[in-house]
Amino acid sequence: MKLKLTPHQERVIGCLIEKEITTPEQYPLSLNALVNACNQKSNRAPVLGLNEATVQDVVDELVKQHLVSERSGFGSRVTKYQHRFCNSDFGSLTLSAQELAIVCELLLRGPQTPGELRAHAGRMAKFGDVHEVEQVLRALTEREDGPFVAKLAREPGRREARYAQLFGEHIPAPVADESDKVTTSGSSTGRLELLEQEVAALRAEVDTLSHQIQALTGGETTG
Repeated sequence: MKLKLTPHQERVIGCLIEKEITTPEQYPLSLNALVNACNQKSNRAPVLGLNEATVQDVVDELVKQHLVSERSGFGSRVTKYQHRFCNSDFGSLTLSAQELAIVCELLLRGPQTPGELRAHAGRMAKFGDVHEVEQVLRALTEREDGPFVAKLAREPGRREARYAQLFGEHIPAPVADESDKVTTSGSSTGRLELLEQEVAALRAEVDTLSHQIQALTGGETTG
């Protein structure tokens, strides 16, 4: 499955996947609900301010690519939209619950470390620890019909490498080389890496909870 999604297309598909999992009673989404989901301040990076006309254009593009379909309930005058990105009768791409959660978060928030993904994707699929996230990421990079995810070169000043989804039109930074791999857990360096991943996961979880509290007190809808 070779896709070259634009950033706005990534946001729309990511939102449809997210809402299907987290708020199935409100899915499929009307255009207005989809606009609100795209412009959420929580769990989005970057935060956007798309208008209805722009989102409609993006949806129309995705409908032509058979990645989104219209669905209207009996007696309803409001057109609603659902994704056909994966796990659909209309396509060949099949992802597990954990794979889908990770891909969704990468579409919504961009490149992230395993620790960040554990915190952010945990609301859509269960992950026991950071190592389980790493196993899923490895599977996504090694799939025969992929790869769908790539490990990026470690940024200066950071001990953890981030991962990016490969469905977008922009080519990610060069993949990390062999020296960038995590050292064995028995060494002091390996233990430090593991500790930093856990700290990153906790920070990301605090950030998510903070956004949810702001949403509840300020009337913002969260996913």
